[in-house]
Amino acid sequence: MPGQTFIEIVQHQARTRPTALAYRCGDRCWTFADVEHDTNRIANSLAALGIGPGDRVATLTKFHVEATLLTLAATKLGAVCMPVNWRLAPAEVRYIVDNGGARLMLADRGFLPLVDRAGMPQLLQVVVTDGAQDGLPGFHDWYAAASDAMTPVAARPEDPMLQLYSSGTTGLPKGVVLSHAGLVFNCQLGVTVWQVGADSVVGNALPTFHIAGANMGLFSLYIGATGSSYPDFDPGGFIEAIGRHGITHTFLVPAMILFMLQSPKVKEGDYRTLKLISYGGSPISDRVLTDAMAAFGCGFMQVYGLTEIAGSATFLMPEDHQTSGPKARLLRSAGQAVPGARVRVVEPGTLTDLPDGQTGEVLIESPGNMIGYWGNPEATAAAFPEGRNPRGGWFRSGDGGYLDGGYLYINDRIKDMIISGGENIYPAEIENALMQHPGVADGAVIGVPDAVWGESVKACVVRRPDSAVTERELIDFLRERLAHFKCPKSVDFVDALPRNPTGKLLKRILREPYWAGKERGVH
Repeated sequence: MPGQTFIEIVQHQARTRPTALAYRCGDRCWTFADVEHDTNRIANSLAALGIGPGDRVATLTKFHVEATLLTLAATKLGAVCMPVNWRLAPAEVRYIVDNGGARLMLADRGFLPLVDRAGMPQLLQVVVTDGAQDGLPGFHDWYAAASDAMTPVAARPEDPMLQLYSSGTTGLPKGVVLSHAGLVFNCQLGVTVWQVGADSVVGNALPTFHIAGANMGLFSLYIGATGSSYPDFDPGGFIEAIGRHGITHTFLVPAMILFMLQSPKVKEGDYRTLKLISYGGSPISDRVLTDAMAAFGCGFMQVYGLTEIAGSATFLMPEDHQTSGPKARLLRSAGQAVPGARVRVVEPGTLTDLPDGQTGEVLIESPGNMIGYWGNPEATAAAFPEGRNPRGGWFRSGDGGYLDGGYLYINDRIKDMIISGGENIYPAEIENALMQHPGVADGAVIGVPDAVWGESVKACVVRRPDSAVTERELIDFLRERLAHFKCPKSVDFVDALPRNPTGKLLKRILREPYWAGKERGVH
């Protein structure tokens, strides 16, 4: 296999498979030689701006290939790429750019109004992914004239490569710094477990700012497979692409699978090349999973993971996806620890290991574990309460679950996180904004069952005595302040919120009526 940094990996593929197809997006194609030459040109263009080791560059783009090329080019300079969630509100985007100190942003035309509303710092160079606009240079024209030869920095596997932002329980996003080694570890799982080879076609329809979407762009490059990119997910279009482009492997969130099953084209699809659909990011219902297994006729693999571990912690293997017999109960599990990683379940306060069947907090030891949270040593230390070790250290996932015969079952969230359609949503951030409304005396945000998204956001609100604030008014109020996907879809007005004698909000009691009779899972 190629080396342990992505600089070596790009060079290896360009040297051994120069004319093979590395990436496809629509009618555009890149060979492995193109990837090497284009990333050299981009790196030289970045260097001309004074960008070098330790600097950050940002992306606000749906285009997987361009985002990956910028990531690889920055790596050749010792810089780090930090993709930004384009669904965020302007103030949230500005916070991330400022927090990382980004020197350049690659943004799509459609997101330039967002860039403008965010009021980016003047020192930030903005380059437009899909062609020049409003006096800003187009990405491909911007680097086209630069030299395709350069000498990259002498990178080490433990050096930082990617910085993804994951909201915290305080409501402020934290920059998760991932190393070459951590990302390579997750790519290696594609060879050993997914069984992807140089003749495979990896379909990527996931956002570039999610760890799964970022990994898929690197994954095919590492293996020498073809990465087939679909920046705007269309259920019927993706079904057609499977047959047209010969997709063999893909990763989808459950909502995507549901939308594909609902498409009239699902019965017309050509799935002969399709070997594996991996899924994760949010809960999946038994019905959606069993219908998908019947419709697509390929292997299915559930993935439980987190940004902080650069991807995967456990896999539920295809052979464990059985709808009847003794293994049927495993469909509710998240699977077993991936090769090279370990999983524990501990009592949250004492970190005492718990026996099978007893729920506690999930800890993960993995070579993929993050370097740390950018500029936040306190949060990093709290995430590894037992310190670091040569195998990555035990990371506190914040998820609650239990082990049974080596299989992990996730059934609650220690940190109250909501996962809706693959997006991690933290109630504290929404609650902080909610309590700014003059008509709200008390409020809490919880996740409730949603047939499409796994969970949706609900606010439970106590009005002030003189207030007649409505559900619509509160939702609109929050949408002015937060990304729309974080905002409640519904508001219930209550007389009081359940609290213990010390005033602590009892969210478990608040959630119970909504989850009665339903299995609450987290994947």
